[in-house]
Amino acid sequence: MTWEMGFVLIVLLIMMVGLVFELARPDMIVFITLTIFLLSGVLTPDEALKGFSNQGMLTIALLFIIAGAVQKSGIVDRSTTKLIGNSTSPRKSLARMLIPITGFSAFLNNTPIVVAFTPLIRKWCTDRGIAPSKFLIPLSYATILGGTMTLLGTSTNLVVHGLMLDFGMEGFSLFQLGIVGLPAVIIGLIYIIFIGYRILPNNKDMTDTVKEHSREYLAEMTVQNDYESVDQSVKNAGLRKLNGLYLIEIIRDNERISPVRGSTKIKAGDRLIFTGLISTIAELQKVKGLMLETGTDLNLDTLKNGNVQLVEAVVSHQSGLLYKRLKDTGFRSRYDAAVIAVHRNNERVKSKIGDITLKAGDTLLLIGGPDFQNRVQQSTDFYVTTPLDKPAILENQTKGWLAIGTLLAMICFVTLGFLSMFKAMALTVVLLLIARVVTPEEAKRSIQFNVLLLIASAFGIGTAILNTGLAAFIADNLVTFSEPLGMIAVLVFMYILTNVFTEIITNSAAAVMMFPIGIQVAEKLNVDPMAFAVLIAVGASASFVTPIGYQTNLIVYGPGGYKFTDYMKIGIPLSLIVMSVTVFMVNLVWI
Repeated sequence: MTWEMGFVLIVLLIMMVGLVFELARPDMIVFITLTIFLLSGVLTPDEALKGFSNQGMLTIALLFIIAGAVQKSGIVDRSTTKLIGNSTSPRKSLARMLIPITGFSAFLNNTPIVVAFTPLIRKWCTDRGIAPSKFLIPLSYATILGGTMTLLGTSTNLVVHGLMLDFGMEGFSLFQLGIVGLPAVIIGLIYIIFIGYRILPNNKDMTDTVKEHSREYLAEMTVQNDYESVDQSVKNAGLRKLNGLYLIEIIRDNERISPVRGSTKIKAGDRLIFTGLISTIAELQKVKGLMLETGTDLNLDTLKNGNVQLVEAVVSHQSGLLYKRLKDTGFRSRYDAAVIAVHRNNERVKSKIGDITLKAGDTLLLIGGPDFQNRVQQSTDFYVTTPLDKPAILENQTKGWLAIGTLLAMICFVTLGFLSMFKAMALTVVLLLIARVVTPEEAKRSIQFNVLLLIASAFGIGTAILNTGLAAFIADNLVTFSEPLGMIAVLVFMYILTNVFTEIITNSAAAVMMFPIGIQVAEKLNVDPMAFAVLIAVGASASFVTPIGYQTNLIVYGPGGYKFTDYMKIGIPLSLIVMSVTVFMVNLVWI
């Protein structure tokens, strides 16, 4: 091993540590790694920037816009909701849900599908007395499985496709991955419906659990006539910055003031509703004129009225709130909402609300004001996972069908070989903009720039692994160790290594790092490199074992009330199934 190889390996290990322990946003960590390679001379500027012009990465950007145009019409949501609503058996309803969702995810981005269906499924389950935890992990897994069937199915497939083009290979055809993906989907769905359903926990909805323990989240104090700050603003009364407490609502006769602003005046007789660390209420009890209501029947439902609603939201991977303290985000004024509690890893973060530093996947329990829904629709900071009291006005369905029809037409052109994938998606976006199905502002909001930065940076890191000889070094050792055990063993080791990287870092970054190693292994064994390209694409997407390996798993983590081990119980057998199918089909078709 040369010093350059050792340097790259050490930097990569540090990068993985940073990603595992969430020291910063993943895109920032990967971009910093790329910058280190550039400054150290491991990469030239052209090599470092190569990923930013890669066809696969640019196609992903276009697909974000197309998926947003299709999703906003609500056609996909309503059609699937009708299918599951007609069934009386939970297991039949699960099958009715998973089959079309798997089909949609073969052509649309997984994340918006899971975001759209999570609140719909939770409401459907709650109305029928079924635990949402029986449906939410299957929802995520179905979109992951569906993404393995086509080139459009997931960003990972397009990333590998772009790498193949860079290496002078032909790239994937639109349905080539379906040779592995289709049998994996069929066997995987059978497992989820008939075995996984039994394994999944029967958890109560998180909002219901919180409501049952309202006293741990809420405290009520009444303003007496002798309170020295009567007729003063909340800010001047010193109620804005309390030790562990947060004023979320004022009940004044029949009026409810929520969220509470710093300029709101305190009146005698006001009922002040606090959340946070209720154990710290003793300090406030010492204030003359504020009386703690110990016998109150206050609960979370009483906070809801015509203007405010109780909402759960999951912090997204591309959120501008990441790694910031809540009090530094201007959350209340920004979203017209107050945070009651933050849950992480299915447990409440017991700290002063304002001092909590947010991470991707955190579940926020919110009291949303009258303008909350309008503001959140313009944001990608978090995903709302409960049905909103005021459903969004449905978009023009004609435009929705036009978006779907245009996408299907372009898929036909790609399948028949008239257009490349990149050209077809670029033409689709232009047509959607001309027809005003999507506006330039909506197109810009649909693009997840942090995901693109991560992928583009990962391309440069893959080049560093290849150019320094580290890919060849790892390939040599892998072949030396596994070749005596047979070709199946080589494929299994490559798949497991890719899959482990996916669970530790991100799917696209794992694919980029493993691809040059796979190409080197193919050369040493003198086999078709397409075999390893397919293996890596599927292995990097098939993240079932942890909630952190794939974004859709993290979205349903809090809303389903899952434990980390729930993913392992149902995910390990599914991961083994997909690996077995992939290795068998790759060996059968390409070796």
